[in-house]
Amino acid sequence: LSPDEDGICSGRYFSESGLVGLLEQAAELFSTGGLYETVNEVYKIVIPILEAHRDFRKLTLTHSKLQKAFDSIINKGQKRMFGTYFRVGFYGSKFGDLDEQEFVYKEPAITKLPEISHRLEGFYGQCFGEDAVEVIKDSAPVDKRKLDPNKAYIQITFVEPYFDEYEMKDRVTYFEKNFNLCRFMYSTPFTMDGRPRGELSEQYKRNTILTTMHAFPYIKTRISVIKKEEFILTPIEVAIEDMRKKTQELTAATNQEPPDAKMLQMVLQGSVGATVNQGPLEVAQVFLAEIPADPKLYRHHNKLRLCFKEFIMR
Repeated sequence: LSPDEDGICSGRYFSESGLVGLLEQAAELFSTGGLYETVNEVYKIVIPILEAHRDFRKLTLTHSKLQKAFDSIINKGQKRMFGTYFRVGFYGSKFGDLDEQEFVYKEPAITKLPEISHRLEGFYGQCFGEDAVEVIKDSAPVDKRKLDPNKAYIQITFVEPYFDEYEMKDRVTYFEKNFNLCRFMYSTPFTMDGRPRGELSEQYKRNTILTTMHAFPYIKTRISVIKKEEFILTPIEVAIEDMRKKTQELTAATNQEPPDAKMLQMVLQGSVGATVNQGPLEVAQVFLAEIPADPKLYRHHNKLRLCFKEFIMR
């Protein structure tokens, strides 16, 4: 608002009751959107104003709405649906300013990759002609020299919110892990000879972390990426990450309230069954059979041993 403009401060919203009205509307919308924790934050501003006016009728109403919001948090628990996120990259001169730009899209919670892929392909197909649009199926870095200059390419990758370890101390609840997000990660497996997947001992992984300009949820459902970091994990680090993930799944399945036998059985089968995928036994045989010759790998070797100790305990 610029106070120099005539009449800007005399509008009906530019008053205490106008502010309260807007905030109450916001709280209603947050409630409809399932973001119950934010309802509490909005009413924290409203309540002192109502108290100052001794407006007990409105206070009663506000507190009953707060009670509803808190009830919803307790009752819905992990069943709440937040967003699913995708990284979308645009390549090709047809896109003009969008060429080589990357965005993170927020979609409704159960959106699958083919859905968003089909939608974007259809939308840009209408813009440039169906034959001119192509979706890149993998998440490997795009080499522009190999692309057809007359086509528009879209690369879509599923991404997950990413947090540093110190952040996880503050992000305890399911809501906190899905609110105020501006960093996302996706992983691309690769081997040194160019194939995406190989034996355990040659399986590398590239973790890419994207930082968006604003945090989700936002007014828009897509936000541009302003920073991109890449980390390469060596085969033993990939194994450590996998073992940690398996241990976390086991922990979650054994601590579940109420217990879920089916879930536990699935996790156990994935952990100890000699299935097609390379299970923990294979990991141990490949990386822990002998002490590595390279002293640089001692730390990773020990880390992996500790992972197994924790895993066996679980």
